[in-house]
Amino acid sequence: MAEERSEVTPERLMQMAWGYSAPLILEAAIENRVFDVLDQRPMTVEEVSAATGASVRGLRAIMNALVGFQFLGKDADRYTLTPESASFLVSSRPGYHGALLRHTSRHLIPAWLGLSEVVRTGKPSRPVNQQADGGEFFANFVEDLLPLNFRAAQMLADHLGATAGGPTRVLDIAAGSGVWSIPLAQRSPEVQVTVVDWPEVVPVTQRVTGRFGVADRYRYVVGDLREVDFGSGYEVALLGHILHSEGPDPARRLIRKTFDALAPGGTVVIAEMLANEDRTGPPIGVIFAVNMLVATEEGDTFTFGEISEWLREAGFTDARLLEAPAPSPLILATKPA
Repeated sequence: MAEERSEVTPERLMQMAWGYSAPLILEAAIENRVFDVLDQRPMTVEEVSAATGASVRGLRAIMNALVGFQFLGKDADRYTLTPESASFLVSSRPGYHGALLRHTSRHLIPAWLGLSEVVRTGKPSRPVNQQADGGEFFANFVEDLLPLNFRAAQMLADHLGATAGGPTRVLDIAAGSGVWSIPLAQRSPEVQVTVVDWPEVVPVTQRVTGRFGVADRYRYVVGDLREVDFGSGYEVALLGHILHSEGPDPARRLIRKTFDALAPGGTVVIAEMLANEDRTGPPIGVIFAVNMLVATEEGDTFTFGEISEWLREAGFTDARLLEAPAPSPLILATKPA
């Protein structure tokens, strides 16, 4: 008996064609305080409307969609938060990720609309890793991204604390909000951090470190990371999500420059969206590679094998992965003593 073939359908194409809708629906719910209001108790759509001032018609449409996405629950006519939305979409919670959706709608989607032309020319729609445009661009959203990596940074601080003792000098390169170094500074009053970043971004770092109570132990080297002097003698150097915007050869040079800035026995920490070795996944790794095509002249996502080789070329040993509760693992390597 001939084996029956399952019919090929366009269902997946339909899902992808409407893929833009999910982040925009989530952002509309955040902007209209749906998750914040439902954090108080289960409510009907009319009660949410009374509490937020948004229309019943509009709320019913997006809230039913959010039930379909499993960001809300529904019992009869009352809507409730799910554990996921309660953890990440209520603005008063420490794990709030809602600002990421604003970044998606205001920065990413407009740039991606020109993807066909970017693919044709190989040129970005707007290069954000150059100071002329990038300083203002990053200053506008790096603080919004802090919750994505803060738990991973806390875990890193605990991991490094097991081997560190006494005064510790930390170099935070392209620090942004300071997310990767703040937990280190919180862990010990003997940690001193030097930040390297553009002049437009440094005020953000200063504001965030002040909010976390560690600003007095930060100093700043203001300028382009390709040009400024990092100094030397650091026990830890942090490269938090910067290699992907640089491209292969600039990334190699940055790793070498970081090696020179570390003291013997020092540790470099790299946070990156990694692709697997044949660049077929995971989804976030290959999608982010396209994002680098759209946003940078040479940027890309890299494999652990590639970054490990660059670390070896620079003189580092023992390149290793540290799994972290973040969109990407961490890569650590050691400068020989």
